[in-house]
Amino acid sequence: MEASTREAYGKTLVELGGENENIVVLDADLSRSTMTRLFATKFPHRFFDCGIAEQNMMGIAAGLAASGKTAFASTFAIFASGRCFDQVRMSIAQPLLNVKIVATHGGVTVGEDGFSHHSIEDIALMCSLPGFTIIVPADAIETAQAVRAAAENYGPFYIRLCRPRSPLVYGDDYRFEIGKAATLKSGDDATIIATGLMVSLALEAARRLKGEGIDCRVLSMPTIKPIDEDAIIKAAKETGAIVTCEEHLEHGGLGSTVARVVAKHRPVPMSFLALKDKYTSSGKPNELLASHGLTVDGIEEAMRHLLDRKRA
Repeated sequence: MEASTREAYGKTLVELGGENENIVVLDADLSRSTMTRLFATKFPHRFFDCGIAEQNMMGIAAGLAASGKTAFASTFAIFASGRCFDQVRMSIAQPLLNVKIVATHGGVTVGEDGFSHHSIEDIALMCSLPGFTIIVPADAIETAQAVRAAAENYGPFYIRLCRPRSPLVYGDDYRFEIGKAATLKSGDDATIIATGLMVSLALEAARRLKGEGIDCRVLSMPTIKPIDEDAIIKAAKETGAIVTCEEHLEHGGLGSTVARVVAKHRPVPMSFLALKDKYTSSGKPNELLASHGLTVDGIEEAMRHLLDRKRA
């Protein structure tokens, strides 16, 4: 079953708006795409469409937060992280204001919009900002809970969502917790740590590898910052090898963060499935993922090579 993380965000905003009159929502002429239009329809007096002026939107969100509001600001990930970086840094991060930036259309699965709209640097940029919490949900169920957690916890957040519908990874019994990984499959031979839409692919790769006699642990890592160091160290100790999977540049994202923890506490062989040091091209989402090896087959191949290194 598949569901849209964007729709989950929009519906959760409406629920939160009914529970908390201090929640306000801002958008930059993309409310039909980010799904904030659902909040705008229900609570028009608490919705602010700032037009094609994303930098100004971040300043307004900061002002509303400084006056006691919980401000949700949304646009595409490429604009939220790139175009607005100085405003986010100066007006939100430095004063540690209660602004929740929920960015849709992250990664290369924006597809035919082309590399100008492929946000592949955003996690690295936002992780560089002190005080920010960075979340990349794996599915719609986790998205709804992550948005609620952001509303309930003071401080600046960056939540990255994707454009296409994606498979549901979790059931209704799942409980998201900031800074905690979820063990989706146990295993002793190696660990796959994935985030965002790569989580469902990691699970499928682990199922296939099991048929080859390779028993992989699968960790879903929704919170990139603060990251679950305990889960990473435990995986390194118990499985002795780690593959990270992300729809982001290899530099500055999930893999870099995990590697820092591993290098400091428990060095083991690692492999990094991510976009390499180049920009992408226009194409269908699945074609683009395949062109960068971000597939089930790509994870399987990376794991086989990694286990060769572990044995050596």
